Amino acid sequence: MNPELILNLVAARDPRAPVLHAPGRRPLDGAGCLEQVERTVRALRQRGARPESRVAVVLPNGPELAVSFLAVSAAATFAPLNPQYPVQEFLFYLKDLGANVLITEEGFCPAAETAAAELGLPIWRLQPQPEQVAGRFLLDGPSIYAPVTASESVHRESIAMLLHSSGTTARPKLIPLTQANLCASAKNIARTLQLGERDLCLNVMPLFHIHGLIGALLSSVASGAAVFATPGFNAFRFTRWMKESGATWTSAVPSMYQALLARVGEQGSEDLCQFRFLRTGSSHIPAPVWQELESIFDCPVLNTYGMTEASHQMASNLLPPRIRKIGTVGPATGPEIAVMGEDGSLLPAGCAGEVVIRGETVTRGYLSPPSARETAFRNGWFRTGDEGRLDNDGYLTLIGRLKEMINVAGEKVAPAEVDEILLQHPAVGQASAFGVPCSTMGERVYAAVVLRGAADERELRRFVRDRLAKFKVPEKILIVDEIPKGATGKVQRVSLAARLGVAPAN
Repeated sequence: MNPELILNLVAARDPRAPVLHAPGRRPLDGAGCLEQVERTVRALRQRGARPESRVAVVLPNGPELAVSFLAVSAAATFAPLNPQYPVQEFLFYLKDLGANVLITEEGFCPAAETAAAELGLPIWRLQPQPEQVAGRFLLDGPSIYAPVTASESVHRESIAMLLHSSGTTARPKLIPLTQANLCASAKNIARTLQLGERDLCLNVMPLFHIHGLIGALLSSVASGAAVFATPGFNAFRFTRWMKESGATWTSAVPSMYQALLARVGEQGSEDLCQFRFLRTGSSHIPAPVWQELESIFDCPVLNTYGMTEASHQMASNLLPPRIRKIGTVGPATGPEIAVMGEDGSLLPAGCAGEVVIRGETVTRGYLSPPSARETAFRNGWFRTGDEGRLDNDGYLTLIGRLKEMINVAGEKVAPAEVDEILLQHPAVGQASAFGVPCSTMGERVYAAVVLRGAADERELRRFVRDRLAKFKVPEKILIVDEIPKGATGKVQRVSLAARLGVAPAN
């Protein structure tokens, strides 16, 4: 049995042990999961889906989407899309994918169906069976090609999944990930987290994103653990799901954890000490948030570093008794990590430069646009676009996205550093610094904050001024009810000025 195929990760499960749970549903065990996956694979092949066929999937978050990933990737190429896209964005993504068919539920996403119809794309209907165990469904739809023979099966280098980059700084890039990429990443994560059959992940991440698909779902499948598949993050339901599931861990982005901390502050702390650990990633977690989470949940927080192009996790802090370093994303836990200078040389410990990676989880390159393919690698290393430095123990500290660094008259400001200071103020619950174009200074530093106590802009600016160099102090601090976030819960700094209606400064 080839361990580098997603189907074989499913087949290797204990047939009696649970794989998937969901709110109010009976669990799906290993035998039931394998049966559903194999049945779906047969349905795909009968309708002409080949390993190279690109199957766009637009479904609600939950157990059906989880099993769809396992099944579609076992026969073809899985390409999940955010159901919140409008028609024009679906048109772009479906065309850029070169999608052969769309899988969706009847009436769930009219925008996706409208775009598919405009492109002449066949639609396969997924029909959930909510009265059955979690993750059961039927699939119906027209054939797209002649039936596929069993000999036309996926192999380790088959593209298992296609995902787009966020596209916050440029045209979204199309990222292919192979069966071998994803299986290696899932095993790396399972090893880092020491996952086993007694573990259950409370998944609140969207399953159209690499974090939820690999960080939560496939790592659990690969280790014999289970997943509680929710409809998505909800601060009001989190505690209830935690208790219902008996989960031993969860993985979320920092903004979700900040919302949870605010909820605990409003409602009072319940018994939140059941997790073995909390995992966070996809964006920077400020040290005050990290420390407060550990205090409230009474368990270690594992700060991680990942990106779609590396099949998710690249580095992670480690479980006790191994060393964790607050402020870092830990040592490499998968691909090899180095720091590269502007001349392409690798820099020694303590020096800042671009973080570069190589290894078995890393994509071989973008499929589109051509300009992205040409600049993705340098001297055999994949360029992450992040600035960071390694210490003598190999622990990586991220300084920021190179494209997010704020250039104030030649002085570089890391937005995360400003966030950290603002969050030390007792009245600040969330903070995000960002750059605003300026005709005289290049850029100026602004920040948006969500308060959880009494404070005004003058007080907050004075607080920062006492702790940071003058050029790092925000020119203006916007007090808002909510900081705009992307579909996966991450704050997208490069678009914050536009989303908050901030005009260029003079």
